[in-house]
Amino acid sequence: MAKVKRIAVIGQGYVGLPLSIAAAESGLQVTGIDIDQRKIESIQTFNSPVEDISDQRIQVATSSGKFSATSDFAKVSDAEVVVICVPTPLNEKLEPDLTALKGAVNSVVPFLNEGTLLISESTSFPGTLRNVIMPLVREKYSGDFTKLHFASAPERVNPGDLKWDIKNTPRLVGGIDAKSTEIANDFYSNFCTEVVLTETPEVAEAAKILENTFRLVNIALLNELNKVFSANGIDTNAVVDAASTKPYGYMPFRSGVGIGGHCIPVDPLYLTWWARQNGSESKLVELADSVSRSMPKFVAEKAISVAKSEVKRVLVLGVAYKPGVADTRETPVLELVNHLKSLGKEVAWHDPLVTEWNGSNGVDIAWECQVAILATNQPGIDIAGLLSAGIPVLDCTNTHRGRAGVISL
Repeated sequence: MAKVKRIAVIGQGYVGLPLSIAAAESGLQVTGIDIDQRKIESIQTFNSPVEDISDQRIQVATSSGKFSATSDFAKVSDAEVVVICVPTPLNEKLEPDLTALKGAVNSVVPFLNEGTLLISESTSFPGTLRNVIMPLVREKYSGDFTKLHFASAPERVNPGDLKWDIKNTPRLVGGIDAKSTEIANDFYSNFCTEVVLTETPEVAEAAKILENTFRLVNIALLNELNKVFSANGIDTNAVVDAASTKPYGYMPFRSGVGIGGHCIPVDPLYLTWWARQNGSESKLVELADSVSRSMPKFVAEKAISVAKSEVKRVLVLGVAYKPGVADTRETPVLELVNHLKSLGKEVAWHDPLVTEWNGSNGVDIAWECQVAILATNQPGIDIAGLLSAGIPVLDCTNTHRGRAGVISL
């Protein structure tokens, strides 16, 4: 089998751009394609739209002649492997929204050559490759469909993680047949230190969903127990610390404002929807999602209850969905702010990494308030001034436990 030399990556966001750059750095010829012309222009001028990819890496990859960015899908015709890396969010009914995925498939089909491998890295329910993507291609492809290859390789990107990246995180690959798996393995082996081959694409798709459902259920457990323990005067974080001394059979999770980001609030609901479509139930997962989505209300009400005086103004510290990033996708802080406002409170926010969010700009940390909520422990947030001014801080991050003036969630 000839080695893969030329690829096209559809989508140049948090998943697609890191993939493109890693592949280019390994020596592959990479064309990054995105329908967002502003994003393409940003990449072409070496201004990275993704925090984990530096401007310099884009410039070096481009200057080497191994990477180019375009909005022209006709460039797909030059590729031996086409990788789809587009968002798969939820719609307003909290059901799978495959609009971007189907759009990407429809856009590449006219330019696929016989022998091309089409890979989906977009997270979705089991059977998406076989029952959604392949039928779309079969319907619109003008060549010999039997000579195309297909595989699922769900992304495992963790933005802001300095230890685990696209290269050293094991890569799951499930081909529709042996030939597809072989080509996909050859492709990813160029820049991934470990490629894990699954029996079917459905196993790879289900594994990705399982990973984040596991996290949701355990976070929800701690969120629920936090309500129980705190109502009875017990510090939940102290309980977790004590339980963590057990050397086997236990894994620590922490309670917080809620669930956020592009995975935990989304992937488990792909699973519950898929289960319902197939006549099954996933009550535990649905309950876990409900518990975690109730946390912003719990946090808002607790913050007001711990204030020393009547609360009129609340300062929220950290609005990104996790520390170390400026990413506010699906941040639970939005619901926290909305609930505080529904209670008639004036709310402002401060985040050193986020300049504009939810239609407003951040304020200085010295903004006058009666209580502050540390929602996300962003680097650069210093609560010393608030504490010295006698402002209580509700810490939802387990960062300042035991510090005078700090109340643990």
